Amino acid sequence: MKFLCLVTLDADLAARMQPSDWARMGEESQAYDQSLMDAGVYIHAEALESRDQARTVRVRGGQAMITDGPFMESKEAVAGFILVDVEDAEAAMQIARNIPMARLGAVEVRPVMLF
Repeated sequence: MKFLCLVTLDADLAARMQPSDWARMGEESQAYDQSLMDAGVYIHAEALESRDQARTVRVRGGQAMITDGPFMESKEAVAGFILVDVEDAEAAMQIARNIPMARLGAVEVRPVMLF
């Protein structure tokens, strides 16, 4: 089963981190992705630019409205994702528990819908 681990980042915690902390977090994240690759469950992962780079598109009545920023006001913003293919939801939760960025926010685990 495929699961998306949607990584969010607490902006207050992130603001207090030093550049060396970010570098260490990046190294830990790359190493974790490699461990998922080695285990054969990794599909894809990406980090996202900060939420001030986001734009949101809504279409209502055939008209598009584009606004700057994320889709909602929140202390946490989407920071990236890891897409995995594992046996079940418990295996996906185990992966989420070990994502380094979970220490700075949260990880939402959601099954990928099959059509």
